[in-house]
Amino acid sequence: MLGIQSKNSDIHTWRAFYRENACPEAAESSISPCKVVDDSGTRKFLLKLHDCLETESVILPIVGFKKTRHTLCVSSQVGCAMGCTFCQTAKLGLLRNLTTAEIVAQWHAAHHALKTKIDNIVFMGMGEPLDNLDAVIPAIEILADNNGPAIASSRICVSTVGRIDGIKELAKLARIDGFKRLSLAFSINAPNDEIRKQIMPLARAVSMEQLREAIMQYPRHDSGGVLAEYVLIPRVNDADEHALELCEYLKPIGCNLNLIPYNPIENSPWDAPTEESIDRFIEVAKSTGQFVRRRITLGKDAMAACGQLGNM
Repeated sequence: MLGIQSKNSDIHTWRAFYRENACPEAAESSISPCKVVDDSGTRKFLLKLHDCLETESVILPIVGFKKTRHTLCVSSQVGCAMGCTFCQTAKLGLLRNLTTAEIVAQWHAAHHALKTKIDNIVFMGMGEPLDNLDAVIPAIEILADNNGPAIASSRICVSTVGRIDGIKELAKLARIDGFKRLSLAFSINAPNDEIRKQIMPLARAVSMEQLREAIMQYPRHDSGGVLAEYVLIPRVNDADEHALELCEYLKPIGCNLNLIPYNPIENSPWDAPTEESIDRFIEVAKSTGQFVRRRITLGKDAMAACGQLGNM
């Protein structure tokens, strides 16, 4: 329902748009969630768009030693065309891309309507961000505007299932001053092509070797720049040999591994992995020298955890 629909809108209009009620002509209606679900501080909210479609976003509280920071998980599409078998959003199919304004509106709703200071932004909500770079790249530029949201590029991460052409395009932005610390996360989710093809249809067109070559061309910085994500699915990719094979694959890339315990979705053939299997996978991976961090599951009861968006 946004009046600002183009990345080419005057920057002064955008900067007014950042501020609550400062630019009422910028929106046809207030940018407020039409539904919010709270799960122990993790809030999933829904925005109704001008065509009555809806998109979901999640605010994740990250408790630190001195303070709690908030990460906003934003969507880039309504639905998704990638068809990953472990993801709820994939069941929707792709309905359409979001505009730049609709992506920025998710920050606006979190910051103003839900009164939450956003410290980090991850493009890990509904959709494949690299399939909508015409809107995503301008949104990153706007979100990083020091006269607006002022989210440093080092606190913005874009996730992909492995769109090689998109990785190359995003890499161009990551070579520009002001965006050189923009991070890329890639969902690998399997130790080999055979398993990956079973759970991620894109793998039938893009091999893991091709993906690795593209990832290794992405600009790096002193705090990393590239992160591998691995959804741990019982009886699919959680064996000791899978951990060893995965770490061997990641070795030339030299990136951290983010382990994500599978979050069950509607009519799923799999349960969540046991704590024992999670700990075992991490132990085996670390024995190779690979740095592994387990992603803490937040919002599972509200269907707001990783892979669960698209059911509000």
